[in-house]
Amino acid sequence: MAIILGDIQYGKAESRLVRITRDSPRHEIRDLNVTTALRGPFENAYLEGDQSNVLPTDTQKNTAYAFAKTKGVTSPEAFGLELARHFVHDVEPVTGARIEVEEYAWERAIVDGAEHDHTWLRTGQEVRTAAVTVDETGEYVIGGLKDLTLLKSTGSEFTGFLKDEYTTLPEETDRIMATALQAQWRFSTVDVDFEAVYPAVEALMVKHFATLHSLALQQTLFHMGKAVLEEFDFIAEVRLKAPNKHHFTYDIGRFGIENKQEVFWAADRPYGLIEAAVTRDDAPAAHSAWRASAGLA
Repeated sequence: MAIILGDIQYGKAESRLVRITRDSPRHEIRDLNVTTALRGPFENAYLEGDQSNVLPTDTQKNTAYAFAKTKGVTSPEAFGLELARHFVHDVEPVTGARIEVEEYAWERAIVDGAEHDHTWLRTGQEVRTAAVTVDETGEYVIGGLKDLTLLKSTGSEFTGFLKDEYTTLPEETDRIMATALQAQWRFSTVDVDFEAVYPAVEALMVKHFATLHSLALQQTLFHMGKAVLEEFDFIAEVRLKAPNKHHFTYDIGRFGIENKQEVFWAADRPYGLIEAAVTRDDAPAAHSAWRASAGLA
């Protein structure tokens, strides 16, 4: 039996990077968390400790900060492409690069009824994500979001499910449905206005979560992904992951108080975890586009 080295990559994870654009009195902010990973002939570093082909992870980090200044940050997807192209095309012997980016949203402070030019408030829990892969097979961009917390107080049910001797869950024809959505969408081209697409995709997903009378969270995820593919012909596939944030009607009847789906116990864990991939039947090959690094996106 031989013992061999399998897939390898290495890089710098989670470089926190804030870019302020200060070329006018009204400043702009982009708040990023950047992970880089390089692929190539690095076997000797693992097998023999030979670092002659290894670009230090510290150099990768420094490149991200330098590019934030020299290239700017128009979107996390475009920034990831700039970095990945540099590592693959300008650095020997790198043959592939994976860049993962999280972006944290800020909104302008309102002072005396007007937006302030250089003060922001951190908004919500939602995080925008991007994952870029550049290698010998092409360039791949995956946009996304995570921790988009959604809740609807009606318009959801869960009935007719399989039951066995261990089933205790009652059927519900009117329930709260809540989740913290993670979604990624793979583009079939890099010639895209990423800044315009992101809010449009998010809005579509929120709309279908809200308006579809849901018989199951699984059904809701499929319709969210389907709506995105129908709207944008340059998106090849959508992958969704949704924890079911359970809300159980609390028993206050024992105190002589009627509870008509008004008071709930919000369960932390365990929770159902629902996943789905919605794709076009003629979607171009993903190759290694979904091969993650730190798993941020």
